[in-house]
Amino acid sequence: MSAAQATTTNKTIPAPASSARIELTFLHHALEIKPGSMETFVQSLPFSFQDVTAGAENEFQAVVMGKREDVDLPITIESANFFKNMVRRAASGDTSRKTVTALERYLEQKNNVWENSWVRFPEKYLNNYAREVFNSDLLADKASPAAGLRSDAGQFRFNQAGEPMIRIPVSYLLKLSLADLIGSAPLIHPRIKQTGEKMLAHFLNDNTSPEIFSFHPVRSGVGSRGIGRTLATETLIRFLFTQVLVLYAEKKLGLKDAGQQVRVFFSASPPVMQHRLNECLSDAFYRYLFMSPCLSGWNRGEEKHAYMKLCHEVLSRSQINGIAKLKEAGIIQSNLVILPNSSNISLANNGTHISIGSKKLAQLLSDPVSGFTPRHEKYLGDLVIKIAEHFLCLFPGTFSASPYRLNFEDFHPEKILGFLPHELDYTHLRMLWRRWKKKGGQPDAWPSGHPFRSGLAGPVHQQNILA
Repeated sequence: MSAAQATTTNKTIPAPASSARIELTFLHHALEIKPGSMETFVQSLPFSFQDVTAGAENEFQAVVMGKREDVDLPITIESANFFKNMVRRAASGDTSRKTVTALERYLEQKNNVWENSWVRFPEKYLNNYAREVFNSDLLADKASPAAGLRSDAGQFRFNQAGEPMIRIPVSYLLKLSLADLIGSAPLIHPRIKQTGEKMLAHFLNDNTSPEIFSFHPVRSGVGSRGIGRTLATETLIRFLFTQVLVLYAEKKLGLKDAGQQVRVFFSASPPVMQHRLNECLSDAFYRYLFMSPCLSGWNRGEEKHAYMKLCHEVLSRSQINGIAKLKEAGIIQSNLVILPNSSNISLANNGTHISIGSKKLAQLLSDPVSGFTPRHEKYLGDLVIKIAEHFLCLFPGTFSASPYRLNFEDFHPEKILGFLPHELDYTHLRMLWRRWKKKGGQPDAWPSGHPFRSGLAGPVHQQNILA
């Protein structure tokens, strides 16, 4: 997130050394560090209380509510060759009936809540401006319209009873809803239209969840008002505006009349039903259903989409590769393992990403005589990040505000350690697993008659294990 612009100063600053090494003396003078009292020293540092700018990117959970025959996700699954082939192979005895039964149970759910489903509606409900935005986003290269449409452009349009229809993910529905709102008022004030058009670029995503980032950076407040509260206010305003766009789409684009209700909300964890569905699908079909087509935010969206598919494929394979590392680390001590699913929902991530800037650094970068370059900015930024990461474990509380429960049968290192075997030294990995076992009451400490020995124990709270 870019920091706020500042005026150019005329102070004289010693030039930095010509070598690749960052000279601390130069930074000391350039940043006007005041080595007096502890209070003045801290306040003169970049990223200090009064120097911070920030922006946030929120990844929300999206669901579409409606009957099985009205919502895109169950319709797409039932009409896919993957499902038809599964039923045929199960009938002939070539594969287990268990997976087909689990998928049928998912499709027969009673609550009619379909996480991360796309939506479908008649194209006639879009006004001219929204249709222009949609057609532009279908281009293979937005910077070169002569290149034509994306090769998968037909995936977002179809005919139903002779009527042209549009099917898109909820993340892109938000942008299209805003575009339709902008184009619905022919006498809209130019400043309002210009602001709305800038906001269009803030509704995007490259994973599964809708991603919406700050409409503008915020500054640290005065007095005791920290930037956290200011950024939270900006985030909640965007969240409220998102709900307005959802309601507008339901009414104006005919979603509600077609039996589809959209909900976008904060959720710290992916839905349990997403996990269960993932276990029933092949890795490739899961990507087909849920990977974002990257219609918004990139000039070459199809290339970005292909890259995200590759990321998901690599993450899926890495779960299998992690087993070898766990065995080499001595955590798996036999050849009996619970094979992780060859697919995963890791890109259905929800959460908040915060980017922090410095007004002081922005001022130096905008001053051509300061001698302060992007190299210096990166040096200081990386230093702040390393310090924050080092002490990050001291900041959160012991218990999560959104606990995730692990079933007894899931408490296996090859399943719950996830991607940690690729990230941690074997010594730390063993230490972590040893402490998790102790906190979970597993397995050497199980006395005779302990519920874990009989397999009757209830789910284990993740916040107790991960603390």
